[in-house]
Amino acid sequence: MSSDQYKIIPARHPWRYIGVALSLLIIAVVAESIFSNKNWGWPVFRQWFLDPAILNGLLMTLKLTFWSIIFSLILGTIVAMMRLSSSWLVRSLAWVYIWMFRSLPLLLVLIILYNFSYLYEYISVGIPFTNQNFAQFKTINALDQFSTALVGLVIVQSAYTAEVIRGGILSVDHGQFEAAAALGLSWWRRTTRIILPQSIRSIIPAIINECVGLSKGTSIVYVLAMPELFYTVQMIYNRNQEVIPLLMVAAVWYIIVTSVFSIVQWYIEKILAKGERRSAINHFSFFRKTKNLSPQQRVGAGYDS
Repeated sequence: MSSDQYKIIPARHPWRYIGVALSLLIIAVVAESIFSNKNWGWPVFRQWFLDPAILNGLLMTLKLTFWSIIFSLILGTIVAMMRLSSSWLVRSLAWVYIWMFRSLPLLLVLIILYNFSYLYEYISVGIPFTNQNFAQFKTINALDQFSTALVGLVIVQSAYTAEVIRGGILSVDHGQFEAAAALGLSWWRRTTRIILPQSIRSIIPAIINECVGLSKGTSIVYVLAMPELFYTVQMIYNRNQEVIPLLMVAAVWYIIVTSVFSIVQWYIEKILAKGERRSAINHFSFFRKTKNLSPQQRVGAGYDS
């Protein structure tokens, strides 16, 4: 029986069309209620959205976010490696660090650091347990608003980053560790050449998610009276009493910043997916070339060498 004798009936999905219609209706209702309500103060929003004071606050937020991500990745990687150490003392130290700073609220850490000069008047660099000091700084001068906010964000965020990296490393098949050890590779080459490249696909989404949370978490440094985006918005609406429009200015800028992270994540995952597809294609081509060869022919062709 030929295929022409079959009657092809297209699949119908009525609930799909109903869902699309309801979604469009909800979007239209929400958009109409927002843009037709004068209480949102859209003229005030347009006035302040690109104001130099707002842009300066945004720049401070971006600087704080960038450096916090860089240092938390470095410190988080170190702590993750310590958690995977063969030494129980090193593992315990890393575990205590992660446990402590995942338990403490960021706001509490920032306030303690801001008042750190009450505990220690000077910060010294020298030989421990001796009076030999190479350099000494007054704490109140060493920890200004920006450095206090940066240190607080880094030490808290690195605790979460360490667990993400550790989880990604543990997701790698244990046979890869054994194979690397059998080849006699050093710990550094084993980690950087074999383990981390294989764990990066599982690490990237969670790391980007942590970066998004960190970019929004910078708003909490307003308690230090630091002129970042949220604190700047607060100062402005305390003067002109236009609370909602100014909060919308901050909200839109935070959405733009976090959207950039989403684009970066999509681009990185696309690159990694290309690598996976290329590896799969090469493996398939290799299989096609060798499936009909005898063991002697494979050795002669160099496939089993």
